[in-house]
Amino acid sequence: MKLIKILLVAVIALSSSYAKEKFFVVERESSSLATIYNGLKRTNIEGMRNMNHGVVKFEGKDGYVISRDGYVIKFDPEAEKILAEYKTSKSAIGFVIGKTYVAVANYDDKSVDILDRDLNPIKKIKTNSKNVGIKIYKDYLIFSQMDNDTISVYKDMSEGKSKADFKVFKEFKDVGELPFDAMIKDNNYIAGFFTSAHYGVVDLDTMTFKKIKIYLNDERKMVLKVPHFGFWSIGGDKVFVPAVGDNKVLVYDKDFNFIKNIETQGLPVFTSLSPDKKHLAVTYSGKDFPTIQIIDTKTLKIIHTFNFDGKVLHIRWSNKSPQLYVSVNDTNKIAVIHTKEWFLNREIFNVKKPSGIFIYEDGK
Repeated sequence: MKLIKILLVAVIALSSSYAKEKFFVVERESSSLATIYNGLKRTNIEGMRNMNHGVVKFEGKDGYVISRDGYVIKFDPEAEKILAEYKTSKSAIGFVIGKTYVAVANYDDKSVDILDRDLNPIKKIKTNSKNVGIKIYKDYLIFSQMDNDTISVYKDMSEGKSKADFKVFKEFKDVGELPFDAMIKDNNYIAGFFTSAHYGVVDLDTMTFKKIKIYLNDERKMVLKVPHFGFWSIGGDKVFVPAVGDNKVLVYDKDFNFIKNIETQGLPVFTSLSPDKKHLAVTYSGKDFPTIQIIDTKTLKIIHTFNFDGKVLHIRWSNKSPQLYVSVNDTNKIAVIHTKEWFLNREIFNVKKPSGIFIYEDGK
């Protein structure tokens, strides 16, 4: 009897620790989000516009989606219903959420939209360029103008205390040819370029710009094509970059000095670091689309390979439990890998053409 009570308490504790973690999965051909709660498929939120490259973000208890066809959608992740939507353009490429605003980088009408958190328009910044790499740092909004080879820094003059009021603070010209993506690392805004053999770095504390070069190996061979920064993984003292057109994951230190190339099974697309930074999951393209591999970040060796019955489009580590969620697009399911014992734990079916997997943790 005592053993049964102990087991019951353990089960309750385990389920309660997982219960606060909810996953939202983009169903890319159905204009919808699937919800997975406590490890089970629960509902679908319909009417999410063109979700071919849909991205979901959370801020507090608010959820936001950007669709391929230029809509920003606000939804309640707890009630699982749409609250508002606003069309910024025919094609929006990225967005960020501030304390009092949502900022959207647009492609087709060459602008950046500033909306309030309920998606009411505040301002349209016209740039005469496709805009990419939009990020927030303190009271600054930073983005790259692809057609103008410019990095723009705007400042919220309200300092987040009232309605957002963005004014141009500084612009860096001729930073590199065709900026296409960017990331924030500490106080640095790092931009990648399609046709320049360097990265552009803006120190957002000193507002100064410099160029850095990143090499493929110890012989200082240049990286010829930079993958989107969303495919990188940065954690601890290492940076992991999937090589474009080569069966390698490139490893650098935090200052982008070359450490090692890890030979992989196929052409890597996406890397994802575990919450404890001990493991890196890698997805592939082409014939290796159905495969993911796990790298030990200490030894820099591949320790596990998993094959699925369809293309793997996305992966997401659980923050609450030892599980890795895998989006298997062709067979309409999410596979779940146990990340302590490294086996396929279960499969969640009836998720239509899944791609991106996003975690909501009760407003935390």
